[in-house]
Amino acid sequence: MKANNRFDTIVIGGGQAGLAVGYFLSKAGQSFVILDAHRRIGDAWRKRWDSLRLFTPARLNGLPGMRYPAPANYFPTKNEMADYLEAYAARFELPVRTGIEVDRVSRNGSSFQVKAGATRFMADNVVIAMANYQIPKIPDFSAEIAPGILQLNSKEYRNLGQLREGSVLVVGAGNSGAEIALETSKTHRTYLSGRDNGTIPFRVDGFWARLILFPVILPFLANVILTVDSPVGRKARPKLISKGDLLFRVKAADLAKAGVERVPKIAGVQNGLPKTIDGRLLDVSNLIWAAGFRPDFSWIDLPVFEDGKPALEPKHYRGVVNSEPGLYFVGLKFLYSQSSSVVAGVGRDARYVVNAISAQTSVT
Repeated sequence: MKANNRFDTIVIGGGQAGLAVGYFLSKAGQSFVILDAHRRIGDAWRKRWDSLRLFTPARLNGLPGMRYPAPANYFPTKNEMADYLEAYAARFELPVRTGIEVDRVSRNGSSFQVKAGATRFMADNVVIAMANYQIPKIPDFSAEIAPGILQLNSKEYRNLGQLREGSVLVVGAGNSGAEIALETSKTHRTYLSGRDNGTIPFRVDGFWARLILFPVILPFLANVILTVDSPVGRKARPKLISKGDLLFRVKAADLAKAGVERVPKIAGVQNGLPKTIDGRLLDVSNLIWAAGFRPDFSWIDLPVFEDGKPALEPKHYRGVVNSEPGLYFVGLKFLYSQSSSVVAGVGRDARYVVNAISAQTSVT
């Protein structure tokens, strides 16, 4: 084992969660490295569709120690957010190694071994700083769709220039699906299939949102009320994890005005065409899967999972896996609160995890 591959802590994932963990590890004087599969810090944002803007304003998009450099009510583009993360890592001189995809995490005696291709890393602690959003949810019957229909998932969609002539079907009516459908409706007849989860009652760029939603209501709900330590949060948590979020920017009226047609659930394929649950065939040329993502932690060889997800309490509390000392998670949806998977919430979770690492280090 090379000396420069042995650390107190290895952080896997160099997005906002991993960088926040790195900030607190640096403050604690830990020897650590952050491993990220992307070629450049922030690429997870850069690779999303071109017109994407964050659903939250700049006041809620800063990481610990560095506010987002824009007016409080400005909604950053995805590239601006990516550049902010890159600047954040540079400002605090965080040791991020890009282009390193982790293949396996396992125990090696009292330490953890992290395998990335032919390279091995060793550490006393490993922090998995990744969101649940890893593998697109695409049904098996997608393989039966006619080859003449262009299929993309929401991570592959960039802009209207990718699309073929003819209609578009967007499957998944969450924030991503609704925004993509609204965009494709500008040049293509567009169908939208997916559950209606409702919308927030304000325009995100309107007066009431600026006055009370983002400064008061949203932080209070997401950080104080909806946590695993509150009865309301514990009751709401399973539904909030499995159900899509409320629509933030796009409203049902916006979709209707743009001519987007809502259709029932896509239940299968007939004659190469997507078929709704009530038997309607949709003659489309483009199909964009935007039904969300599922986690994939099959590369972690440790007994801490239930159905591919980190175990719930008591094995896992606020990212600390008590059954596997030295293993931690940050960035997962509702890890501690509703804000745990977004920029505004990762800092608190990162601080908690690093405090736990420091406390364990002082005991040993």
